[in-house]
Amino acid sequence: MHLYLHIPFCHQACHYCDFHFSTRLAGKSELVRALIKEISLQKDYLGTRDLSTVYFGGGTPSTLSITELSAIFEAIHQHFDVLPGAEITLEANPEDLTPEYLRSLKDLGVNRLSIGIQSFHAANLTFMNRNHDVEQARKSIQDAQAIGLTNISIDLIYGIPSNTMEMLEEDLAVAVATGVQHISAYSLTIEPKTVFGHQLKKGILTETPEENMSACFEFTHQYLENHGFTAYETSNFAKADHESQHNSSYWKQESYLGIGPAAHSFNQTTRQWNVSNNATYVKQIAQGILPFEIEQLSPENQINEYIMTQLRTHWGIDLSYLRERFADIQTAFPEKEINSWISAGYAVISEDRLKLVGKGKLIADGLSAEIFVL
Repeated sequence: MHLYLHIPFCHQACHYCDFHFSTRLAGKSELVRALIKEISLQKDYLGTRDLSTVYFGGGTPSTLSITELSAIFEAIHQHFDVLPGAEITLEANPEDLTPEYLRSLKDLGVNRLSIGIQSFHAANLTFMNRNHDVEQARKSIQDAQAIGLTNISIDLIYGIPSNTMEMLEEDLAVAVATGVQHISAYSLTIEPKTVFGHQLKKGILTETPEENMSACFEFTHQYLENHGFTAYETSNFAKADHESQHNSSYWKQESYLGIGPAAHSFNQTTRQWNVSNNATYVKQIAQGILPFEIEQLSPENQINEYIMTQLRTHWGIDLSYLRERFADIQTAFPEKEINSWISAGYAVISEDRLKLVGKGKLIADGLSAEIFVL
């Protein structure tokens, strides 16, 4: 089982991602108490209390004090069995990772860091409204390595309008040279209700052309693969044996429990998600109410989720399993579409697994939609 804690605290508006949080940290203590209470309320959700991964993410968990994190860990250990060797990840901003804080994280059991570097160019960090500078970015990695953390991931963003391919190559070169084991590289995503979204609407900001984004995507894949990283998912690259076990559980459709505002949970047949409003979440949890909505996944939903997640990974789709699932719902297997992908050079079949290659990886979501069960 996998435990995900959604911690919606952020130093700045997260322009580059799917979330846009308030810059205020008001009510942090109340929210921490609610997280701890939800852990006890949800302890039996998946029918087992064995945890193989714990992931602190969703906002900036590193804004929590060690005392607050310690209280959350105590609740986790009180209600669950964290298995030996479990992967315990914390997302962090570079400016939060002092040597003292890092040592305390390690003492708590954190054995994997995901650091929001985003870029090693000062102009890019200013553009993305980051609070850290290039020196802090480098130092956070060095300090984590110095205390013995050997499983470090960093995030990079490409496709910033003013960037050149040379700047992207420099970012990747610095990232590789740091010696980190994992790199997540994402294209800049401009959401409507963010500062970037408003700037785009007013014509102040120009979006990077799609062909440029595609070129950045292909270059990133080629560069990192040439330097010992495997693209085990469309945006995630790892050295041998350092794939994110937690994130892989999502892509492999394993069950997981989400704790916190807007957190999602999945138990193979249903998906549920907590209310996203912090105040509503805190109030209802205090009353012993689990504030979530739930969706019963039909066999068709389950097939589509399998296609969408697996096709983005280097494991690909198990065709024997997919044929069986299509037979269960008495719907024709999409042989024609799959053969057209292979003919176009978008996919290959190896050991009865369908895997995207080349430009197919660029259009994974679109290809998935072609074989969804409607």
